Order: sequence, then C-alpha cells, then structure tokens
Amino acid sequence: MSARTISVAVVGGGIGGLAAALSLLRHDVDVQVYEQAAALRDVGAGIVLTPNATRMLHALGFRAQIERLGVAPDAWRQRRWQDGRTLMLGPISRMTGPDGAKLFYTSHRADILAMLRDALPAERLHLGHRLTALSQNGDSVELHFANGARVDADAAIGADGIHSTVREILLGAERPQFTGCIAYRGLVPVERLAHLQLPNEAQIWLGPGRHFVHYPVSDGRLINFVCLIDRDAWTKESWTEPGNPADALAAYAGWHAQVRDIIGAVQETFVWGLFDRAPLPRWSFGRVTLLGDACHPMLPFLAQGAAQAIEDGATLAGVLSRGGDIAEALKRYEALRLPRTARVQATARGNKTRNHLPDGPEQRARDAAMAAGEAQWSIGASRWVYDHDAAAAAGSGALGLPPD
Repeated sequence: MSARTISVAVVGGGIGGLAAALSLLRHDVDVQVYEQAAALRDVGAGIVLTPNATRMLHALGFRAQIERLGVAPDAWRQRRWQDGRTLMLGPISRMTGPDGAKLFYTSHRADILAMLRDALPAERLHLGHRLTALSQNGDSVELHFANGARVDADAAIGADGIHSTVREILLGAERPQFTGCIAYRGLVPVERLAHLQLPNEAQIWLGPGRHFVHYPVSDGRLINFVCLIDRDAWTKESWTEPGNPADALAAYAGWHAQVRDIIGAVQETFVWGLFDRAPLPRWSFGRVTLLGDACHPMLPFLAQGAAQAIEDGATLAGVLSRGGDIAEALKRYEALRLPRTARVQATARGNKTRNHLPDGPEQRARDAAMAAGEAQWSIGASRWVYDHDAAAAAGSGALGLPPD
C-alpha cells in the first residue's frame, strides 16, 4: 500500500495531533482529525520550541510565522531563589540552522495551535467528535463518536492527551499518578513589568521545594510565568482550574523581589496538578498507535512535551510514506520513538529533584557545579535532545539516544 492510498484518523486536535496531520499530508497521506471540543482553542500559556521541534515546523513551512509569533531568547539563565545570583548562563542565540535560522523560541501555546489549525484544510478537521469506541476489522479501523458519527480508516492515531480514550481502549483503564507537584501559570503584559528591565532571556529560579520560570511570548508583548510547587496531594486534573494569585504569591514568600513582582502583576492564574505515567512497553497495536502525551506524558522540566509530540508526527509520516504493511510501519514508528521518549521522560523527572533541592550540602554542591560550568548542568547536556532530526531518523532507523 502506498502513502497516497492510506487513510489515517487522528483522534485529538491539540498541537501533537495537528502537527502529525500536517506531516502526514506533506507525504500525501489522506488524514482526518477528530477533536472532541466544539471549538479548537488552547487556554494554556507558554510553550518552548526547542531545535528538535523547530526544525520539524520549519520543514512544514512555518519559519516566518514562528519568527513573527514567538521570541528567540538570547540565553537561558538559572538563578538562586533568594538573592537572584546567577547559577548558570546558557547562551542559546547561537542555536541556529545551516542557513542561520534561529531554532529556540518561547511562544504562546494558543498562537502555535492557531498556526497549525489554520494550515490544516478546514474539511479535514472535525470538531465535536468525542470518541466512544474503536475496533479493528482486518484491514481497517472503525471509530464511533458520541455524536453518532462512524468512521472507517486504514489506521488510527490516538493523540488525545494524558487522559487518552484511545489508550484506555487499547490498554484498559489506568489513572495517571500525581507527581507531588502543582503548577500555577499566568501571563503579564510586559508594560506592567517595565520597571524590572527584564532581559531577553528565559529564566529559571531554583529554590527549596519549588522553582519559578518566566520568559517572553507573543512577540515580546507578554511575560509567561510558571510556578512549580511541591505539594502532598491533588485531586483535580483540569488545566483550566482558576487559581488565586494571592496563593501563588504566598508560596514564594521570602523569594527575590523580581519573582514576587512578576507574580504580583498578574490578574488571572490557572492552577493544575502535574500527573505522570510510567513509560509503556509498547503503544502500537495492529493498525492503531498512540502519540504525544497519550503514550509518553512529559513533566515540564525539560520543555519537551510538545516537542516530542511533534517529533512523533514527523516519524509517523516518515515510516508510513515508505508504504508497505501498515501494522509493520507502526511497529517501526514505536521502535524508533519509544526508547528516546522514555529517556526524555526520565530526564525530565530527574530535573524536578535537582530544581527543588532544599538549602544544604546537596544544594551547595549543585550550585558549585553549575558555577563551574560542569557539562551535566549546562544546556549542552541537552544536545542529544536538541540535535535529533526525527524525519531523518525515520529513514535511517537512528534512535536518537544519547551516547553512553
């Protein structure tokens, strides 16, 4: 079967699902996207596009839009919570492609989602389609939706997030585990923070039991921030739960004035608990597979959630474009992606521990190592993540793992 004769149903219209659909279309695959929401919008705040994701988006023709919508920071600065001392400064402005294109951006999630949505032909996006059942029937997949629609496709991709219905149908019910960390997020118009004279940087402030991240988005008009705080329990799983800015500010009592000024300038925050799943031993079953948070949810401590989903889509398109048996192609996709995403998941989890060390001997040793520029703490330690080319790997079979 050639790529031109393959029909693929993508369940989920988030960044991962849309990017996958566009990658598949680029390879002449007949793809349709089914999203349960009645309107496609992302109420999230910031997103970091690292080079491994940006290269894939450039290949889809989005270079000019990313440059217009996002911000290319000069550096990634890590600072101490109380006195603001710089622990490590990682220049990222030099992360460019062969043609000089910048590859590291901070953006608003809604801007990137809208960019992808507008690029997908309208007739290929089906809103108000909540999946209720899925079955494989020899040479096709049958999907049923709550609105009564029934769809047949040669293959189906579950890109429907950490609470994936496709995953539950394939693997049974399983609740994700609370990580012991909650997050507040907010956006502040840059003019409210003019007195801080913030440099064009992404900054992360490390402190006992919590850290704080801020960076510019939306062409520099807004400052996005995220408060990540250790907490014993959390029951709500919504990304859109309103948060009290006063609670976020209270959690950073005693922190540097810049942190408190940024939090204090926000008018609306959202709060959510961070949930996680262990890496799967497999995620492709016959003609059905998973993508993004549906199979490898990423904690936000390596800025790889969207990036790895975008890589997934590029790899899927690459293996399916080669034709042949669909189930075997999906196995190749899984073999290419599973080891890499499991390593990224583990690295992100480890970063939470590092970022939240209580003041004491371990923290002082960490800070000294960072000040000395030791490789394990530098942005260069992430080169194995950033240098990976998912599209090329789909053709070569390279797994994109770090060197031993």
